Amino acid sequence: MQRRRFLTQAVAATGAGLAAVGMPAVAQGTPSVRWRMSTGWPKSLDAIYGSAEELCRRVSQLTQGKFEIRAFPGGEIVPYAQNMEAVSNGTVECNHVLATAHIGTNTAIAFDTGMSFGLNARQHNAWLNYGGGMELLRSMYKQYGITNFVTGNVGVQMGGWYRREIKSLKDIEGLKMRVGGIGGMVLSKLGAIPQQIPPSDIYPSLEKGTIDAAEWIGPYDDEKLGLNKVAPFYYSPGWWEGSASITTMVNTKAWEALPPEFQAAFEAAAAEQTVRMLAKYDAMNPGALRSLIANGAKLSFFPKDVMDAAYKASQELWTELSAKNPDFAKIYPEWKKFQESEASWFRVTENALDNFTFNEVLKKS
Repeated sequence: MQRRRFLTQAVAATGAGLAAVGMPAVAQGTPSVRWRMSTGWPKSLDAIYGSAEELCRRVSQLTQGKFEIRAFPGGEIVPYAQNMEAVSNGTVECNHVLATAHIGTNTAIAFDTGMSFGLNARQHNAWLNYGGGMELLRSMYKQYGITNFVTGNVGVQMGGWYRREIKSLKDIEGLKMRVGGIGGMVLSKLGAIPQQIPPSDIYPSLEKGTIDAAEWIGPYDDEKLGLNKVAPFYYSPGWWEGSASITTMVNTKAWEALPPEFQAAFEAAAAEQTVRMLAKYDAMNPGALRSLIANGAKLSFFPKDVMDAAYKASQELWTELSAKNPDFAKIYPEWKKFQESEASWFRVTENALDNFTFNEVLKKS
């Protein structure tokens, strides 16, 4: 008994000693760091804003509270459209955004979020991590004093809410639609009038008829914003972003000033949220879609002539933007080559199995 007690005490003492040895690098010898994170989201959206908060909590946990980041709802520190500028000029150390909202600064930023008829979420992460995408993006962001990190993904979005039916391409002409980024640029080529409106203003703008349509993310968030109450026609798919990847832009000087263990903690927390956010949307969207339909939403798919025209306009736009923007011209050929490779692979495997399985599962439901 005495021997057993001795061994137990020895193990406990050893564990405490190891903890004491392992922790000083963070807990004792490292100064505390406090950052602010501006976001593009209202606090009510628990999947996307909640993910920003989770990232901040995880960084604090991994550094024993020595590195704290505080997330702020959209518009609380800076207006929605100024999130990138705020990081670039050091007003805040980091943000949590859909980067494509800032293509007015540089159209090549669209590659960070996702392109119309582009890579899906898995393919996008493959391009960033193993296809040279992150190196290309960081080279582009460097001119703004920003280092970018992937901190989430919402997957393929829905095509938005409309006050009237979209029966053909003619119904796009003159359509005033809340849609940002590349999608807005493509739709303008089809005769629509894109509007940049922050999330908090989407509902009142639809309700008053200031706009005719609006896209946000998908069923789980759209239901929370109540968009079905003011625009009953719900369309799929959100072709403007095959992958809606979430970015945290970090001020490069602030990043380089961090101790290596704080940088590692941030990168680990970012990787976790890249997985967890997409998983949450995948889990929550099906039930939310059923709820929306039960409450009167009229679900439809875009007519083929709309999809065909949008695809054609997208390819034309890439040529135009490449001619105008050296950053776009540098990234696009590498991105396109990777997309072609992924399309050939997914068509053989993922697409073939998914199409068969989904048809069989839904046939029996």
